Amino acid sequence: MTAVEPALAEDAPASADRQAKSVRAKLIDVARSTAIVVVVALAGWQLYRHWGEFWATLDNIAWQSSVLSLLALVASITVVTYGWQVLVDHLGAPIGYARGAQICLVGQLGKYVPGSVWAYLLQMELGRKAGLARARIFTASLVQLGIGIVAALALSLLAVREVFVDSAYATWLIVLIPLGLVALYPSILTWGTSLVLKVLRRNPLDRPLGWRTVGKVFGASAGAWVLQGLHLWLLANSVGAPGFGGLIVCIGAMAIAMTAGTFAFVLPSGAGVRELVMVGVLTASGISAGQALAFAVVSRVMFTVADLLTAGSAAFVARLRGPHIPQHQPA
Repeated sequence: MTAVEPALAEDAPASADRQAKSVRAKLIDVARSTAIVVVVALAGWQLYRHWGEFWATLDNIAWQSSVLSLLALVASITVVTYGWQVLVDHLGAPIGYARGAQICLVGQLGKYVPGSVWAYLLQMELGRKAGLARARIFTASLVQLGIGIVAALALSLLAVREVFVDSAYATWLIVLIPLGLVALYPSILTWGTSLVLKVLRRNPLDRPLGWRTVGKVFGASAGAWVLQGLHLWLLANSVGAPGFGGLIVCIGAMAIAMTAGTFAFVLPSGAGVRELVMVGVLTASGISAGQALAFAVVSRVMFTVADLLTAGSAAFVARLRGPHIPQHQPA
């Protein structure tokens, strides 16, 4: 055997691993593309079936309702960003809301790329450019995601009576909400976060999470869900349905829909899944399928506009304030 042959033998497993990864990557891309095509096709079919009612609903939404609904979305994004910044500040030297908003909001635009991981990667890169450790940014986003899901599950109860009273979903809520609330106990949340970081081969939390920090983040997440429910209610109420009592249902609907969209990581920003849940909840509460579809589509467009407005504003304000590199940050 020549000297070259052992080297070739050692390279063979590495080459096989790369080939296997390449095949997996291609399969994931195919699955992602197929899912997007299916979602778009289903949405297009529903739009075709209810086109007359859909267009009439859009035409009847008062511009005042549209403006107030968009403002409610902007407020929700501002509130949830505060919760994220609280976590980032807890994990190291404070960076301030302006710089934190730039990292969080501009990074969140990555969710429009298929695969939710892009939003986190972009946030980490923006944080690194601001002098923050990538691990700090990732940890803040991870903890906020967990707390936000628990807050959404709690608010989902608002829609259970009207929609899920005879559904297995209600049973799952009864089980998951107590478990989620227990998981928010600071010492348990700190242990769980450190465990996840260890699995991801990251260092555990240097500072334990406290009641004040967890409470602020939970309050910000719940407040954001409420504002997003107000956004949907302002749209639906502009055509006389579902009335003031429907505000509660809309809050529960948005909490369910946004959480479902979060777990649909294959699709850009949970496209299709969020709308499907929203339409299901609205139709179950008495709104026609065409109207519910119109509100879901308008909501999706408004979310995009609100994301661009808040991200652009945060980047502009941060640029005016000039560069700020926090001290004593790890490399």
